[in-house]
Amino acid sequence: MNVVDSCGWLEYFADGSNAGFFAPAIENLHELVVPSLSIYEVYKQVFRQRGETNALRAIAVMLQGKVVALDASLAISAAKVSLEFGIPMADSVMLATADSVGATLWTQDADFEDVERVRYVRKDH
Repeated sequence: MNVVDSCGWLEYFADGSNAGFFAPAIENLHELVVPSLSIYEVYKQVFRQRGETNALRAIAVMLQGKVVALDASLAISAAKVSLEFGIPMADSVMLATADSVGATLWTQDADFEDVERVRYVRKDH
């Protein structure tokens, strides 16, 4: 199972330099898990940069995976992850979601560089 962090989705949709790193996780729909928070973050960013039509297209791709909603149990797990790793709320929700389904988290967020259950690639600037 794979969870792609919002930054990975944005990199993939923008065909950025790390898009190829995220492609295997995103394109393997049978193993793809999508945190509901990613839908919020990606929609907002794509809408801001490229308009609503493109944002809706991006979300249509994301909805092909298994969407996991942020419920009370997952929120508590995310809070524990945040405290354990000292990471922000959104990052902790991504990792807690991956943990909840036994998935690998794919990201280019430096907060995860040394986390064992994460596939991390450095973001090119």
